[in-house]
Amino acid sequence: MKQTARLVYILIGALILFPFGAFGLPQITAPIALLCGLIFAFIFPNPCPKFNKKASKYLLQISVVCLGFNMNLQESLKSGSEGMLFTVVSVVGVMCLGVMLGYWLHINRKTSYLISSGTAICGGSAIAAVGPVLKAHENEMAVSLGVIFILNSIALFIFPPLGHLFDMTQSQFGTWAAIAIHDTSSVVGAGESFGEEALQIATLIKLTRALWIIPLAFVTMFIFRDKTAKISIPWFIFIFVLAMVVNTYVALPQWFVDVMVWIARRGMVLTLFFIGASLSLASIKSVGIKPLIQAVILWIVISVSSLFVVLETVS
Repeated sequence: MKQTARLVYILIGALILFPFGAFGLPQITAPIALLCGLIFAFIFPNPCPKFNKKASKYLLQISVVCLGFNMNLQESLKSGSEGMLFTVVSVVGVMCLGVMLGYWLHINRKTSYLISSGTAICGGSAIAAVGPVLKAHENEMAVSLGVIFILNSIALFIFPPLGHLFDMTQSQFGTWAAIAIHDTSSVVGAGESFGEEALQIATLIKLTRALWIIPLAFVTMFIFRDKTAKISIPWFIFIFVLAMVVNTYVALPQWFVDVMVWIARRGMVLTLFFIGASLSLASIKSVGIKPLIQAVILWIVISVSSLFVVLETVS
């Protein structure tokens, strides 16, 4: 059974990475890759959980850096600046609201704080960074990651159609997706589904948002009274900015840029397959109703409020 699962795993990965137009097979998109991962997880027990976790983490980082080689620093900053102010307000607002909701719903303090962090900043990355700082237990991490992952998966499927329904521009959708969707992987997946400009703006704003992990970690150390905790800094974001600087001020060969874009796009799609394949019935059952209620309320608040702000302020 495990050998069969690995063969299916490799086959789906190959279909995602390489175009099979000659065989009449269309290119697999980000939502389809996530769906394939979810189906795989429900049919087969995860044959390589450790590999899956590491692969999704590092492949996403490589893909984001490669995407930087196709982005102009000055144009990107100009396009993404409209969403920066609301990013600051939303991060602080979601954290405060999340902590209050957790207290009102009588949710474990650390679990509530982790869910709030994941919703406010960048999903699983924020939880993984903040968890060791507040010394969260394994079950607290699992519940928080499970809640965020479920909503994150739903967002990838529903946000692009909603963007078209509200007749949003590329800039509007990219800003909205970066603020309202949790994980960077689903943000770039949704942005790619909507358009090239939306992808670039969404990636830039989301990575700027992810830098809030650093001050949040210091605040967490103060709140939970632990000055010995280690802080995980997302270094790949600085490499992404460096790639944008190089592309802006150095005349790179077109073939190099094309290769980087191909790696970025296929890598992002394959990352979503890995993430989907990590889900299990056990992780869903472990979530519990109260943490799910907290996460859904926070998600609705940030999604609806950011939608109105974006439609009114971003052109």
